[in-house]
Amino acid sequence: MTKKEIGSRLIDWIDYRLPIFSSIKHSLVDYPTPRNLNYWWNFGSLAGFFLVLQIITGVVLAMHYNPSAEGAFASIEHIMRNVNYGWLIRYAHMNGASFFFIVVYIHIFRGLYYGSYKSPRELLWWFGLIILLLMMATAFMGYVLPWGQMSFWAATVITNLFSAIPVIGDGIVNWLLGGFAVDDALLKRFYALHYLFPFLIVGFVILHISALHTHGSNNPLGIDSGGPQDSISFHPYYTIKDLFGLSFVLTIFFLVVFYAPDYLGHPDNYIPADSLKTPAHIVPEWYFLPFYGILRAIPDKLGGVVAMVSAIFVLFLLPWLDTSKVKSATFRPIYKKIYWLLVVDVVVLTWVGGNPPEGYFILIGRIATIYYFSHILILMPIIGFLEKPKKLPSSIAGTVLKQKRENVDNNV
Repeated sequence: MTKKEIGSRLIDWIDYRLPIFSSIKHSLVDYPTPRNLNYWWNFGSLAGFFLVLQIITGVVLAMHYNPSAEGAFASIEHIMRNVNYGWLIRYAHMNGASFFFIVVYIHIFRGLYYGSYKSPRELLWWFGLIILLLMMATAFMGYVLPWGQMSFWAATVITNLFSAIPVIGDGIVNWLLGGFAVDDALLKRFYALHYLFPFLIVGFVILHISALHTHGSNNPLGIDSGGPQDSISFHPYYTIKDLFGLSFVLTIFFLVVFYAPDYLGHPDNYIPADSLKTPAHIVPEWYFLPFYGILRAIPDKLGGVVAMVSAIFVLFLLPWLDTSKVKSATFRPIYKKIYWLLVVDVVVLTWVGGNPPEGYFILIGRIATIYYFSHILILMPIIGFLEKPKKLPSSIAGTVLKQKRENVDNNV
């Protein structure tokens, strides 16, 4: 009996008792996927890759980190200078967080453009937003762990936002801090939760994928598969496509890690935390800046907190706020244009959030905040009623074959 036959029999023996391999084959290899997916659909698998990267590098860093106010900053220096390849692991983890958010934000905006939040994929959209919230919590707590100046003061500012809640706000702040100031107790709590939350994210990723496989992937046309002719197996067609996209993104990622590892960071975080010296301009990491811009656009503290939180939670209502029956913006002439206004608006909020709250930045931030909520709460419902969409194609396969014939004719 050859080694191949022995391996095959062993797999069959295990699979008969615990169908792991058949489940993987059904969910990843033979999974029927719309045959017209473009490269914008790569960002889901890219997000999964960076999640795994963050967990692996994070576990290694946790072995050398000292979660105490006295030793946290020094332990980061120890990792960078004394641990074998510690600098590489730390830079990969630090920049991996930024790349994780980049691919997730693109993944979300792709969903907004192609209507991936509409029936019957509402729960798929919700699970994705819950993953985003968990990512934000994890990233914020991770940002505090180096215990540099920006880490310390970011923790001070963000935890004190809870004091805006009437009556119980101060009690919540003290409960979070484990005392009356940002100190050792908070750092230990954030360290424990920062280690735990990625595994919660993994759980919701499993739910996200399960919801995806229940009704299948959306596609650029926004129409359902009409039969086997509209689908192809995920492997090898989309695994090759995903690997190509991954190689491209990893090239950029390692260029950043090796040649500009601190480009997305803040220089003040290389100064040990000092509770007696406030930085001139406290800013969070770039992926929080749009929400930070909304927070500062509202002059009232409680109003700013409510607006910032609402900016995320209003996205949960999108399946019902978008009243159009057509999913893809490809066939929605008006929505296709205002979609890009939302993209520009988020970029403006990011820019405003990274600048001091003074002068014209305040006015621009308020205008951008008003437009953000108006776009989702007012424009999307109205456009859905008023817009006259283009005629949808009858099938995915027919459209793909038509495009191929047009390409052949153009080449000839």
